[in-house]
Amino acid sequence: MDYQTILYLLIGILTFDFLLNKVLGILNNKSRKQPIPVELDGIYDEEKYTKSQAYQAEVFRFSIISSTFSFLLMLLVLWLGGFGWLDEYLRGLASVEPLTSLYFFGVVYFASDLIGIPFDIYGTFVIEEKYGFNKMTAKTFVLDKLKGYVLTLIIGGIIAALFIVLVMFFEENFWIYFWVAISVFMIFINMFYTSLIIPLFNKLSPLEDGELKSAITNYSQTVNFPLNNIFVIDGSKRSSKGNAFFSGLGKKKKVVLYDTLIEKHTNEELVGVLAHEVGHFKKKHIIWSMLLSILQTGFMLWLLSKFIFSSEISWALGGNVTALHLNVFAFAILFSPISTIIGMFMNLFSRKNEYEADAYAVKTYKKEPLITALKKLTSDSLGNLTPHPWYEFMNYSHPSLLKRIRAMQAIK
Repeated sequence: MDYQTILYLLIGILTFDFLLNKVLGILNNKSRKQPIPVELDGIYDEEKYTKSQAYQAEVFRFSIISSTFSFLLMLLVLWLGGFGWLDEYLRGLASVEPLTSLYFFGVVYFASDLIGIPFDIYGTFVIEEKYGFNKMTAKTFVLDKLKGYVLTLIIGGIIAALFIVLVMFFEENFWIYFWVAISVFMIFINMFYTSLIIPLFNKLSPLEDGELKSAITNYSQTVNFPLNNIFVIDGSKRSSKGNAFFSGLGKKKKVVLYDTLIEKHTNEELVGVLAHEVGHFKKKHIIWSMLLSILQTGFMLWLLSKFIFSSEISWALGGNVTALHLNVFAFAILFSPISTIIGMFMNLFSRKNEYEADAYAVKTYKKEPLITALKKLTSDSLGNLTPHPWYEFMNYSHPSLLKRIRAMQAIK
């Protein structure tokens, strides 16, 4: 395949992906106006329902603008050979191949992030602020960015350097060694994310003694779940939206509750949410999800090894020589249709896990507290009660609220 055909293919893939997401977004935007199902009556009063409709519409319009800008900019850079020009410029600064690739990845990352900052600011300090969600200060925003840059330079730099060195030494077989290394890294991050990464951005505190801890203790004892790893995170420093999640493996496992979640829910509802998270642990969802991610990564790296030394791909991006970094960047685009299909199946798997965790909570605790908690979470986030089925199928990692409630109501 000649380089011009590859360039047209890259543009075609980007265009198809953009149009697919826009069509699904439009369908979902129209679907939010459907009548509210009987099972969801009472989640919104008339005033809050109007507010939720306005919020969802504004978020959708803004996503159209931001994604269209990114799409057109990418097309322009591709068509004009901007990445090839950047490669040639960086070779003048660092002719040694590992440094050229590291510089390229760094420049592309920071340039894309800087271009996105105005959209981040508007989304956070205008839209989220307007609807009462944003609690982030300008200082926190800037510090988050700086910390993110430092982490990217350190962790991303090490991973990128390892990748480049392995390609240089092992050529087409690099993917085996890098797959092993990145798999170890994924397991390490999963185990220590709440201990090493989260504290850089948020404060984690053990759940304090009181009625809530007593209620959780009583439940935990019935299902043989260790209580010493339940933490509260100060999510309120950034948003009023609540959440909870499970992280880690073995003795490093932690259940994390947002302080905003605790503030807005009863003890029974919080125990219901905890029971759902315990369900993920008991069903080994974290382990299975990680194993699938590792397999997906291995497949992607194997496929990359078939393209990484192609001169035509480098030329398609405007390069004058075969460049590892140009080929990796182009491969990310070429892989996106496969990634979409894999993501679709991963979402199916994730939704299955959510149903199972809900069922576990219902069978080991109570049905109504979890249902009420989910309704409150949706109401507090001004969520869409009637997402379009296609949009949900392609994008939702959790089933829609209606489907979750119906599934729980069906459990005797």
